[in-house]
Amino acid sequence: MKLIRFGEQGQEKPGLIRPDGSKIDVSAFGEDYTESFFENDGLRRLSEWVAENGTSAPGIGESERLAPPVARPGKMVCIGLNYEDHAKEGGMDIPDEPILFFKATSSIVGPNDDLVIPKNSQKTDWEVELAVVIGKKASYVSEEEALEYVAGYCVHNDYSEREFQLERGGQWVKGKSCDTFAPLGPYLATKDEIEDIDNLRLWLKVNGELKQDGSTSKLIFGIPYLVSYISQFMTLRAGDIISTGTPAGVGLGFNPPEYLKPGDEVELGIEGLGSSRQRAKAYHS
Repeated sequence: MKLIRFGEQGQEKPGLIRPDGSKIDVSAFGEDYTESFFENDGLRRLSEWVAENGTSAPGIGESERLAPPVARPGKMVCIGLNYEDHAKEGGMDIPDEPILFFKATSSIVGPNDDLVIPKNSQKTDWEVELAVVIGKKASYVSEEEALEYVAGYCVHNDYSEREFQLERGGQWVKGKSCDTFAPLGPYLATKDEIEDIDNLRLWLKVNGELKQDGSTSKLIFGIPYLVSYISQFMTLRAGDIISTGTPAGVGLGFNPPEYLKPGDEVELGIEGLGSSRQRAKAYHS
């Protein structure tokens, strides 16, 4: 299945993309895509409900805003420098173990919502990433069983303010967590929708110019390893998100560096997971 959420901020509803590409409102199912939904076998129950009621479910207009496909995730764990070419372009060492950092969930927005360049920012950057959505509580899981704990996958643009991240001391989180810095979607694709998660093309354009063009086959630490590894240090709960890192081509890596300014348009996508588009605008109080 391909799960979507739609509607204005604060009024989002659950939906679904049919195999023919049409969108339906599944509000009558009675649950949003929350931790409780995933933890309580929601994907199976939703599939059965759609089989019985899908033909009578109302359609969703193309003008409707798409929201993040997961409602109120408990946490967002990100992996730094998980592509060798990205580590090299930033002049950083290849990690021996995954580099973990958090991104505040208040930064999560819909896939096509505007990017707000933060107040006093000069170095707002882009990062296309594959995001993994956890399907059930995971603690001390093995690499062999890790994918049993995955609900599905979606596109994430891990926007980063490089001065806040790298030049202001402390941890990376403050350069990663500004409002609008985590557009997710357009949809969450369940595992059965993706034939080979380890061989998907990722790409990103700025103002129509291709900047990033990579493949999940180049991940240093693969998805089963990451789920298992993170679960050794913290409990992953249903609906939590793991963002798996970005390939080369970020603004920081150019000579001279390139950063976003108001009016710029960023488009990105991952094979099998759709694409999203954000327009940058300046912060206004």
